[in-house]
Amino acid sequence: MPYAISDKPSAFDQVACDYDRQFTDTQLARALRHRVWERLAGHLRPGMHVLEIGCGTGEDAVWLAERGARVVATDISPAMLEVTRRKAERAGVTDRVETRTLDAASPVAGFSDGEFGMAVSNFGALNCVHNLGLIARALSAWIEPGGQLVFVFLGRWCAWEIAWHLLHFRPRTALRRLRTGGVDARVGDSMVHVWYPSIGEIRKAFSGGFRLARVLGLGAFLPPSYLEPVVARRPRLFRLLARLDRASGPGFPFAYLADHVILEFERAG
Repeated sequence: MPYAISDKPSAFDQVACDYDRQFTDTQLARALRHRVWERLAGHLRPGMHVLEIGCGTGEDAVWLAERGARVVATDISPAMLEVTRRKAERAGVTDRVETRTLDAASPVAGFSDGEFGMAVSNFGALNCVHNLGLIARALSAWIEPGGQLVFVFLGRWCAWEIAWHLLHFRPRTALRRLRTGGVDARVGDSMVHVWYPSIGEIRKAFSGGFRLARVLGLGAFLPPSYLEPVVARRPRLFRLLARLDRASGPGFPFAYLADHVILEFERAG
């Protein structure tokens, strides 16, 4: 989930304690996250220093730490960071997970040049950032030459969302991601603003220091999280859609029609 412009921390503070129940622990989220972990595993090296942007409740940070990475997990929400700390403690990886407050829309931090081998941002945290050039410039300093970015953005074209809302006679909602000025969404009791940049726009924003190496769709056949109950109560259908989603990930046009898209960048030398 992205952040509010005017009240960034409190919106996610409100949902931090319930976020895992509502999203992380659902069948859909587990299937999607395991796909992301497969991509991360291919880039990990023993002792790698990893920066996570928008860590949420720390699910990815703990997974990375359990595989030997040293993780700086950042978020703008103090409550999310507290959940991350508790989760790292339960997993016994507090020595490899450091939490810090960071606003990705205004990335000011005391990191050294080339400090990290990889930066990770999962499930649309960067869709809260209107000017991606700011975080791109910061990362071009923080990531070592040859290092990777593995980012999961909410896609601009979501076939499931478009079809579902058109079938329910809601064309405005069906095409909401195409609005150039972004859209408002509710998180807890707050409204947040979300942008849906195209893959081309994201590539351009990071082109100063990074090369886009791989594009993978995530959720071309599986629905957005708010429609998870539609397939979760039909286990055979869910398994079929999950297999189709895995097979279609790197293919055109499916990578461009998914709910999320995995973008893997490499830092220029």
